[in-house]
Parts: sequence; structure tokens; C-alpha cells
Amino acid sequence: SKQPNPMYIAILFILIFYSFDGIILICQSYEQLPDELECLKAPLQDYSVDCCVAEEVVVVKVPGLSGNRLVFACTGPVNRDYDDVRRFSDAAAKGIKRALKAGMLHPLLVCPPHSSYAKSTLVAVLGALHVLYTPLEVREHKSSPHKVAVLGVWAKNRAQGEAITELATALESGYSCNGESLREHLISVRVTVVSHLNILEKEYPCLAAVNRCANTVPRHQARVIKLLYCGEGPIQQTLMVVGKGITYDTGGADIKAGGVMAGMHRDKCGSAAVAGFFQILAKLKPKHVKVVGAMAMVRNSVGSDCYVADELVVSRAGRRIRVGNTDAEGRMVMVDLLCEMKEQALQEVSPHLFTIATLTGHAVRAMGPHYSIIMDNGAAHRSGNALQWQKAGEVLGDLFEVSTIRREDYEFHKGKSEYEEILQSNNLPSSATPRGHQTPAAFLIMASGLDKHGLDSDKPLPYSHIDIAGSSGPFPGVPTGAPILAMATKYLEL
Repeated sequence: SKQPNPMYIAILFILIFYSFDGIILICQSYEQLPDELECLKAPLQDYSVDCCVAEEVVVVKVPGLSGNRLVFACTGPVNRDYDDVRRFSDAAAKGIKRALKAGMLHPLLVCPPHSSYAKSTLVAVLGALHVLYTPLEVREHKSSPHKVAVLGVWAKNRAQGEAITELATALESGYSCNGESLREHLISVRVTVVSHLNILEKEYPCLAAVNRCANTVPRHQARVIKLLYCGEGPIQQTLMVVGKGITYDTGGADIKAGGVMAGMHRDKCGSAAVAGFFQILAKLKPKHVKVVGAMAMVRNSVGSDCYVADELVVSRAGRRIRVGNTDAEGRMVMVDLLCEMKEQALQEVSPHLFTIATLTGHAVRAMGPHYSIIMDNGAAHRSGNALQWQKAGEVLGDLFEVSTIRREDYEFHKGKSEYEEILQSNNLPSSATPRGHQTPAAFLIMASGLDKHGLDSDKPLPYSHIDIAGSSGPFPGVPTGAPILAMATKYLEL
């Protein structure tokens, strides 16, 4: 009756499992199980009369094992040209869903390490936890919001189990964090909220333009949330991250018509990723790194005082911008914060600037769902940054495609008359615009003044834009937390 430690239990040679009420086995083939798990092989061999055992999730009665039942979720082949580590998270998600249907409340997840994927067990755990995640809205209205009482994870020894536990707990906390959980870690993360209208109008005029209509409703008023983490020891690298936090996007005066507004409360996933990354920083406390974050929390409302197409707005960098489409508000709310980061970056150690946003429908059209897109400016490209992110994303299944900012993207945003220096957008949706996910990166560089810090300058600043419109998750459905796993893998040396 003794309860296992949270998240994992080390099992050696024989499977005598405390109070687990079932086992979920994730692997490529039960014929290749390690010696420690030999006792799981025979029941599945007996079941092999069903040729679907390698294709569908099956439940097998196994007297003598915990709960007398075994859920087998096969990954299928993992060594083809197009396979990746997501095979393990996908199988774990299917396995845990079947376990929940079977009524398991204390399941034990067993995913032996795979020789081709060093983090396959951790990826399987994260896949299971994604299914077990309960949205905040549900947690607030349920007395018992947890889907299981405990999730056990098999490990070959205690050291491996503790390592998986620490990482899985930290990474999962980045997905499920909220304002209260961040406040718990103020000793590690400093949080500042800017909300005064006069300050917003002076420091972030493009953001203030988007906020102008929403500002008439107190609960809709904009906030800029700033976060700061400084690791112990001499700082070797400074990450400066701006997240798009559109709390609801009506499209503004260029309203989202035709039934495409549903789901636009998810337009804040860029800022959510920034907050989640800081939650992981607070948990793991990496040394020698400084992270500066900014969350642009604004509602793009429609009404009598909303900003409109043809309006001229002067950015923090002094660039005169003509609004082309009010539904291109994401770049507007981020650009002045990026400019502020640029100003600060000149004083930082080895800085790299980022914007993260559910920015364009074109990102989904170009790469499909499930994939983030990263684009480097010249200084970031010279260091091979985008390819490094792509490689980091492959470790835990947070996958990236790499795009390139070209000269046509800059030309696209040059002013078309003497009235403006920069055109914010054309009049079409991004999905109907050639290079619709690349051009906004050029706009952000131009309107923030980062174009003065390219390869041809005395002080080049690396900058990367990340579009997560495709990877942020389905609606209806649970957000994915992209690109938190890739960020953590690249910068925290998981």
C-alpha cells in the first residue's frame, strides 16, 4: 500500500509495483525488450495472434503484474528517413488515453531507452503528461482536476529515474505555469508590469495604437510584462525574448469575418512561451546565462476608437509606419519592445534577440501544422543559429523548419509614398500574400531599427524571429507549448 515517489519508480529485474493499477509499455518491438523487462514479453507473445498488435493500442490481461493489465502502445518503425522522436510521444499519448479509458488511476509508464534517441523515455513521459494536462479553465471549476492520482515512470536505476523526474517536472511546469506559479519564484525571476497608459503611449507607441480601442474597458487594457533571470556566475550569454500576447484578436477594423475569429484567444501563445521558459529557468536555475523577457499583452478590439488602415504611427525607433491592415497587429505590439531590447542589448554580454509569435496564417500554409518556423538576420545566420535550433528541436520532438529573410521581404515593406517610411502590411491576409511569413520578420527589423545593426554595422546584433502559428496547437484542443522544449534543449543543456 506504500505510495511511490511522484513521477517515477525504479524497478530492477522483477516487476513488483507498489500500488500501480496497470502498466503502459511504449517500445518499437516487445521482442527487443531489455532483460529487466523480460517478464512483459511473454504475455505479448501470446497475444501476437492478432496482427494489429504493432499498429493499434491493445490491453492484455497479465495475472501477477500490477493491476493485472498491460497496455501496449507500439511506436512502429523509428529508423526510416522520415521518422523522428515524436514516435515515442505519440505512442505514449495513445497509451495513456487507453489507460484512462480502462479506468487506471495509478498507471506505470514503461519506455526503455532507444539506442537512436537518447531522450526517448523523457519524450514519452512528456507525451503522456500532455494528455494528462488539465487546462486552467477546467482546474478552476473542478474540485479534483487531476486525471490520474500518480504517474509512475520506469527507470533502470535510481539515478536515471531522478534525472527524468527533474527534467520532466521542470519542462511540464513550463507548459502549465500561470501568474501565481511565477510569483512563487520571484527569488529567481524578477517580474515588472507596465500598465500606465501614458507610459505605454510614450515608450511603445505602436502597441498603444493597437490598445487604443481596448483601453476603454478596464479588464481589456494592455499590459507589458517584463521578466528577468540572471544565473549564478559570470554571464556568458544573454537571451532577449519578446512574445506576442494578443489576449483576443478580432482583427480590429479589418475584422475577421467568415467564421475565422473562433480560437483567437490563442493569439497569446508567443507570450505564454516566454512565461513558460522563465518558469523552467526558475526550476532548473542554469548558471552563466541571463534572460530578459517581454510579454506584449494587448487585446485587438474593434470599436469607435480602434486604429485603422492608412493611419500613420511613429515607432519607438522613430520610423514612420503606415498601417495597411489592422489584423497585422502582432508585429505592431512587438516592434517597440524589440526596439527597447535592441537598445539594452548594446550593453549586454553576447546578446541574441528573439520574437516569438502566432503571427501568420502563411506559416501554416507554408509548413503545415506541427512545425515552428525560425528566421535569422545576418548576424544570427552567420553563427548558424537557425540550424542549431532545428537540431535542438529534434531532441525532444519540438520541430522547426528554417526560412530565410530575403531582399524582397525588405522591399515589400518599404514605404510606397513620401508619407511613410515603412508599410506595416498589405491589404491581404498573410496566407494570400507571397512570402507571407517571411516579410513580417523584415518589418520587425526595419521598424525597430535593428537594420542599423546588421552585418554591415560596427555593432551587429543577432536576431531571430520564430513563427509558431502552425506549432502552437489545435483549436479546439490543448496548446503544445512550442517552442519551449527547443529553447530549453538549446540553452539549458538538457
